[in-house]
Amino acid sequence: MGKVKTRDRILDVSLQLFNRLGEPNVTTLLISDELEISPGNLYYHFKSKSDIVEELYGRFDHEMNDLLAVPEDAEITLDQQNFFLHLLFETVARYRFIYQDLVNVLSRYDALQSPFRRLLKRKQKAFRTICESFRHQEMMQISGEELAALCEQLTLTACYWTSYDSLSHLQERDRVDPGRGVYQMLRLLLPYLGEPEREQVQLISRAYLAD
Repeated sequence: MGKVKTRDRILDVSLQLFNRLGEPNVTTLLISDELEISPGNLYYHFKSKSDIVEELYGRFDHEMNDLLAVPEDAEITLDQQNFFLHLLFETVARYRFIYQDLVNVLSRYDALQSPFRRLLKRKQKAFRTICESFRHQEMMQISGEELAALCEQLTLTACYWTSYDSLSHLQERDRVDPGRGVYQMLRLLLPYLGEPEREQVQLISRAYLAD
């Protein structure tokens, strides 16, 4: 049990340091110092920092995979979509070191490139499933071409919002506001919604901005 607990502590503390300082600025020595364990003890569990990064990405990918499994035959409500976006941005915020310097992280860790490309496709598919459900229920008026462009824009925003948001507080990486990301996503949907749905989404999105 002790070994498992130490391994989990290493992952949890590494995640905190990566998020707070930026992954390139964190060494295994810093992680072991933060944990007050010897570098040898850390090496017993993880042979290198890349092993830690890859395992953390695996956790993130698992959480996202569960979240993005949107049933294709479901009649999705606006509340369900809002809850989905909320969870999506909260999950990204927990692993924000991946997104804050995305291109460089993927360049340094080749093993993450294919899984991340698959993740992008799953995100886009989830957004399309939600929008198709809205269109089927006549809550959304949108052409096929517009739908494709909208889903790509939603995917881009979900992917790069964290990096964009971090630019305004680079010295305070712990300052995170997932709600502002949700707000931007909701506003992208507005032009295509029917009047009742538009009013509801406007209320929901303003509440996120007020927070």
